[in-house]
Amino acid sequence: MIINTFSYLWSATAIDAIAELVENGYTTFEVPVSSPHLWPDDMSSAERSTMGTKLNDIGATIRSLNAGGYDINLASPGASMRRKSIEHITSVIEVAEEWGVPEVVISPGTRRPMISPSLERVHGWMYESLEDLLPIARQAGVRLLLENTPYCLAPTVGDLANVVREVDDDALKIVYDVANAAYIGEDPVAGLRSNHELIALVHISDTGTDTWGHDPIGTGVIDWRALGDAVESTLGVDNVVLEIIREENTLHEFATAMRDLDDHGWRLSSTNNKPSSNEGDRR
Repeated sequence: MIINTFSYLWSATAIDAIAELVENGYTTFEVPVSSPHLWPDDMSSAERSTMGTKLNDIGATIRSLNAGGYDINLASPGASMRRKSIEHITSVIEVAEEWGVPEVVISPGTRRPMISPSLERVHGWMYESLEDLLPIARQAGVRLLLENTPYCLAPTVGDLANVVREVDDDALKIVYDVANAAYIGEDPVAGLRSNHELIALVHISDTGTDTWGHDPIGTGVIDWRALGDAVESTLGVDNVVLEIIREENTLHEFATAMRDLDDHGWRLSSTNNKPSSNEGDRR
């Protein structure tokens, strides 16, 4: 299982967070690209190289970098804003290539909540942006993963599946966030089973339907036993990202999540990311 370092966004740099997690038995990670946690423009070539070396030295693997979706918009009406978004994602792809990270998570884009442009127009802008980005990703040996978020222009897995099928390029797949799906009323088990051939990663956490969260296992509406069965019969647990977000007692929260998943029948024995016995309330 892959561990997302989102909980460390404001408390530690990505490398420091990863180093602590490695000490506690985790080895594979997804890292959100957000300043000051990890920001390509703030890193010199030497700093990038040093971090790549340190990742290797401590035995850590970054499976995916999450380029973010609040500050960038591939479907912006403004061409200059689309260009800036493409430039940012390109910089993330460059880091991914240097560190041997195979996937970069991106948002399909957003549209204004009031007096919105038509879906036809925002899809057109998004496809134009993808036409620029996909050759860059292919050249770098990196795959782009569109994420379903409640605020994006394609919030359901069906919406994203339509985009991926339209583009028809192996360099573009989906990361399916089950909490995001459940929050908008989508059945994540059915969503995963019906679109698994287009999904490369699954983000897991719990949520309610009144308040959007990335909460501990069993505290929301997700059917964890059914989801575990669906994961096992489709992508497998090594393609699952634990994305519970808790700034306090983070290590404890992650270890508890692993035990809770095990109690719900998840077969975690095949994954390297199981907490060691020295985890505790260090955060």
